Amino acid sequence: MSESEPAPQIGQYVHILRGRDAGQINVIVGIVDEKFVLIADGDKRKYDRAKKKNINHLELFQYISPEVKRSIDETGRVTNGKLRFAVSKFLNDQAITLEKGEQIDG
Repeated sequence: MSESEPAPQIGQYVHILRGRDAGQINVIVGIVDEKFVLIADGDKRKYDRAKKKNINHLELFQYISPEVKRSIDETGRVTNGKLRFAVSKFLNDQAITLEKGEQIDG
């Protein structure tokens, strides 16, 4: 990660670039240190078994889920249902954006 890249934030959407889950969209549910984050999607990867992932293997989107961020800030955790909802909402919003001819920028 270079100096110009923003630091990952809790609730931020990521696109997995490397590993078994490559191609999937997940949400950051924890930050381990400046190099690693914890990600989950509430479906294949539950909150209780979040995946520790190197941020160099992720594409960070500029979008942050306010529901996930608020839940983690208030209670220290988030439900898997809320994670699934956030990921599906993000994917639906991106599909609408792409239909309008705009591009996704991460």
